[in-house]
Amino acid sequence: MTDFVHPALLFILGALPIPFLNASIRKAYLLLIPILAILTVLTMQSGSYGAASFIGQEILIAKVDKLSIVFATVFTIMALIGTVYALHLTRPGQHVAAFVYVGSALGVVFAGDYLTLYLFWEGMAFASAYLVFAQGGRQAVAAGFRYLMVHITGGVVLLGGVILHGLATGSLLLGPIGGGMGVGAYLILAGFMLNAAVPPLNAWLTDAYPEATVTGAVFMSAFTTKTAVYVLARTFPGTELLVWLGTAMALYGVIYAVLENDCRRLLAYHIVSQVGYMVAGIGIGTEMAVNGASSHAFAHILYKALLFMGAGAVIHVTGRRKLTELGGLYRTMPITVALYMVGAFAISAFPFFSGFVTKSMVIAAAGQDHRALVVVALTMASSGTFLHTGLKLPYYMFFGVDRKLEAREPPRNMLVAMGMAAVLCIAIGVFPQPLYALLPYPVDFEPYTGVHLTESLSLLMFTALGFVLFLRALDPENTISIDTDWFYRKGARLFMWFAEKPLARYEKAVSNVSETAALPFLHGTARAGLWIDLTGVDAVVNGVARSILRGGGRLRRLQTGVVTHYALAMIAGVIAAAVVFAVVWR
Repeated sequence: MTDFVHPALLFILGALPIPFLNASIRKAYLLLIPILAILTVLTMQSGSYGAASFIGQEILIAKVDKLSIVFATVFTIMALIGTVYALHLTRPGQHVAAFVYVGSALGVVFAGDYLTLYLFWEGMAFASAYLVFAQGGRQAVAAGFRYLMVHITGGVVLLGGVILHGLATGSLLLGPIGGGMGVGAYLILAGFMLNAAVPPLNAWLTDAYPEATVTGAVFMSAFTTKTAVYVLARTFPGTELLVWLGTAMALYGVIYAVLENDCRRLLAYHIVSQVGYMVAGIGIGTEMAVNGASSHAFAHILYKALLFMGAGAVIHVTGRRKLTELGGLYRTMPITVALYMVGAFAISAFPFFSGFVTKSMVIAAAGQDHRALVVVALTMASSGTFLHTGLKLPYYMFFGVDRKLEAREPPRNMLVAMGMAAVLCIAIGVFPQPLYALLPYPVDFEPYTGVHLTESLSLLMFTALGFVLFLRALDPENTISIDTDWFYRKGARLFMWFAEKPLARYEKAVSNVSETAALPFLHGTARAGLWIDLTGVDAVVNGVARSILRGGGRLRRLQTGVVTHYALAMIAGVIAAAVVFAVVWR
């Protein structure tokens, strides 16, 4: 690996000195690391690096090809934008966690084997969880623990799948899983789908992201779900199940966004929806579809970060995040409004914005594959995205009823970061060819055709008309929507009740029986020297003992009575446990 610098190490090792730097040096240092990472990725050569053998298996620390480079490019660009957005922070903890998070995501992108992938996968979970805990407060801490619990569970599922898949195939190298999938492959798929927030495994995202810090949520919106998209593209392209799960995701996120009052929770549901396009594209599996999924992931990271930065700016200056508490901010935050709307136009696939040249590639791939139902569903989801992210959220957050909030533009570094993302959203939309050149396969797609422009503008204009006509029906309400996290929230409460009530009573009763009956009986019989002569058992026990304790000094014959008494104690314990169980639960 002498000719290869792993960008993950730049961030993970680069995070170590951050707490020890003074404020001015720290800011320059924080900007230097992502800039070096961008240059490293842009100058990479395809190939395999860091091959080694571990526990009899070949591992590959880094595998560089066009698919990994396109994701690594946008990850490092996003790391720079997110760092600029967070420069005003005085405490270094969030910077350290963000760098470890980015480094772990890059480690996943370049991993050439499942073991390397798994180690970085878990690093992402713990580093990102800190960005939730750092917000402080009861709700954030509770959401952070739920986030960590879900991702640890997903990691265990993934590890189990990796072990079973490795035993079945004899290799831990990362690559497409085709043919008849075994249990291991399905467990790997489940682990990846959890991080991609595929329903019903999606509620961790909309639960945790709104509770994260203002800057932490920007990083979280960019990396976890998109690393999952990458590994799905790497391992499960052409999997039919993903087509329908992705299509359902696109609609699911839009439908739940209708119910939301929290601005960042609404944006989080649109992450679910937009990732659905990528998952569906990977499931279709054609070259255009995989290109569409990869390019849409690239565009999505930038415009979704811009949207979270805009909402975060509002939260930063007002302390409010519910749409029912916001309004009239366009007067005091005009730059924030303008930059936010760039992201809104991009996610809504307006012509000359990034979403127009990437989302349409996925829909076109579905059309080429003769999947009319998928095309209709994804088009409907696109209309819903504009309705809520492009119209409803900015109307009630920046316009609407003036709540007379004291507000101002956020710190300059936050505006600069938003401006960087906005420029890229427009540049990609106007000049898509540089992005297309990065994609895994040659691109034969022209987004700016007369038919496509007419269809897109018609859809957007009719959506806007519907918003105007039904504005009163779209008024946000101060309610809480229930998602699939209800099951593990209630399930956790039930488990704790079981552990604290029946199980604790059972344990206490067994302890009482042991202390008052079983142990005195054993002590008494031991003192009395009551032995039972079982010659056959004695021979077996001493044979086993000789094989274990052979060598050294003289082997002393075991007293068979001791073994017998332990057996009697075990039998007595089982009987006592059954009696106590019956008493407790009668």
